[in-house]
Amino acid sequence: MLDIKYIRDNTDKVQKAADNKFLDFKVEELLSVDGERVALMQEIEELKAQKNEVNNKIKNADSDEERQKIIASGKEIKEKTEKLEPRLKELQQEFMELMVRVPTVAADDVPVGKDENENVVVYEKGDKPEFDFTPKDHIVIGTDLDIIDFDRGAKVAGYRGYYLKGDGAALTMALMMYALHKMIAKGFSPMIPPTLVKEFALFGSGYFKGTQYDQTEDEIYQVATKTKEADGKDSKEKKFLVGTAEPSLLAYYAGEVLDESQLPMKLCGYSQCYRSEIGSYGKDTKGMYRVHEFMKIEQVVIAKADIDESEKLQQEMVAISEEIHAELGLSYRKLAICTGDMGTGKYRMFDLEAWMPGLDKWGETGSASNFLDWQSRRLNVKYKDKDGKKKHVYMLNNTVLPSPRPFIAILENFQQSDGSVVIPEVLRPYMPGGKSIIKKT
Repeated sequence: MLDIKYIRDNTDKVQKAADNKFLDFKVEELLSVDGERVALMQEIEELKAQKNEVNNKIKNADSDEERQKIIASGKEIKEKTEKLEPRLKELQQEFMELMVRVPTVAADDVPVGKDENENVVVYEKGDKPEFDFTPKDHIVIGTDLDIIDFDRGAKVAGYRGYYLKGDGAALTMALMMYALHKMIAKGFSPMIPPTLVKEFALFGSGYFKGTQYDQTEDEIYQVATKTKEADGKDSKEKKFLVGTAEPSLLAYYAGEVLDESQLPMKLCGYSQCYRSEIGSYGKDTKGMYRVHEFMKIEQVVIAKADIDESEKLQQEMVAISEEIHAELGLSYRKLAICTGDMGTGKYRMFDLEAWMPGLDKWGETGSASNFLDWQSRRLNVKYKDKDGKKKHVYMLNNTVLPSPRPFIAILENFQQSDGSVVIPEVLRPYMPGGKSIIKKT
């Protein structure tokens, strides 16, 4: 969310940001509700002040007759307050529902566009492989090598289910271990965070479109089974499965005040990820490109409220992902994401895409976002600066490596004419026996 004072002072800028992100949002509607809300809050506060005065007068009344008159006036004030409070509650709810839709004003040089078709390629790096045979896609390669089983995956898990077997499982874990060691070497503190979380973590990080979970809009799995509290009673908290480690990592400091000396704080998290993919029904229906369950290493930075510093940090985060792609020997490209494709809370966003010759397309393998204080206001994470002033931190996140798509890229880019796949050199130390090639057994 944004600061309401900032919104009041920058209505044109905020409305332009909403228009550029193609959001159905009108600032004037928010300001109208806010104006009525503030006026009603002031009126109720005034009535409460009057009630306090009445209470004092009752104590100091000179006679019973005077006391009864004062009590009667107090009842009138109480009745008036009780009539106004339900309306204030309604306005507070309307206000919050509108506030969560207010977009972060994107950086001035972010490309303005409606959707992914208007994202801008910043550059391409690495050479695409040249084959003297017709390259196969990962579905054929993985099935022939018996390292992926889609049929039994669908039987057991349903649509988009899959099994990784033998060298397929080993290669995936090698990717995760390589990425984790890379992040530790870059100064990021590793975590294995919860993947089953409370509602506030997902709302706070922006994974709900509104104030509450909406199964028709939000690509999140809600867990139906009730959990128990320490006293044995059923928990009233709703629980959800995360689609990335980001919400868990960001919520770690929810409601806390950090010290500026602790910032920037660099974290990386390994997690299983779960996504309902409701918005992509009918897309990439075969193979591992779009699945409901996978693993990922995520990087998160919590920084002080300095836009220039946050921009530098985001570039550093993306550079790590680029280094990983280069070390894996993958041809990749960097995209500057346009306003209409970057999400409500984002100030700037980049994607990395690896070339997947079997699928004959570029495939997204990572996404880096700078939210400024949009997430920290929802999660209430602040820091105390050198002057003792409390400010909301800035929050950034970036994919280090997801398990499925780099796996696809490796199979398709390093396939050989005999059906085998050469394992990138940087992954071999994490393979059983230092294996360098996956062959048919």
